[in-house]
Amino acid sequence: MKSVIFATLLASASAFAPASQSASSTALKADFSKEVGAQVPLGYFDPAGLSEYFDQDDFDRLRGVEIKHGRIAMLAVVGYLTTYAGVRFPGADDIPCGFAALSALPGMVWAQMIATLFIMEYANRDQKDTPGVSASWSGSEFPGDFRNGALDFGWDKQSDAWKLQKRAVELNNGRAAQMGILGLMVHEQLGNVDAILP
Repeated sequence: MKSVIFATLLASASAFAPASQSASSTALKADFSKEVGAQVPLGYFDPAGLSEYFDQDDFDRLRGVEIKHGRIAMLAVVGYLTTYAGVRFPGADDIPCGFAALSALPGMVWAQMIATLFIMEYANRDQKDTPGVSASWSGSEFPGDFRNGALDFGWDKQSDAWKLQKRAVELNNGRAAQMGILGLMVHEQLGNVDAILP
């Protein structure tokens, strides 16, 4: 047990050590230090050096996954805090918040959630190759761009610097939300979530 704790402490301490910069290059290695997300306070953070083993397509796929998980986590934090505050849909007044809700949900609610999950997975992707999509649509501008030629909300009228800043804000908010929902879940399991929430 002590060796497991020691290994965990050693691994977490190594996360704060500065990453060594090597001058070697491979055919796969690309410079990701200028990508959106490499920003203050950590800058480009790859302590394990995993980026040496993938190219730009792999990076874009992983960035898309990070954005998706961040968006889900932002919804999860808002949902957790809303139900913790006592807000419920009509007819769901007796369903508790947090993990206790999992066993209290009726079967039809589970069916609706699963159907919504499948619909969102299908709809929230680059629709460039989907039959029936406008031929003028050339594809996503960046990973996580699901406008698909239909929704714009003035995005195309903004400057490139504004777009990069907004993408960085979303990425950081998603990262913070992932840590936030993890913290809420851990504190709920510890039994002291009421000590951190009003």
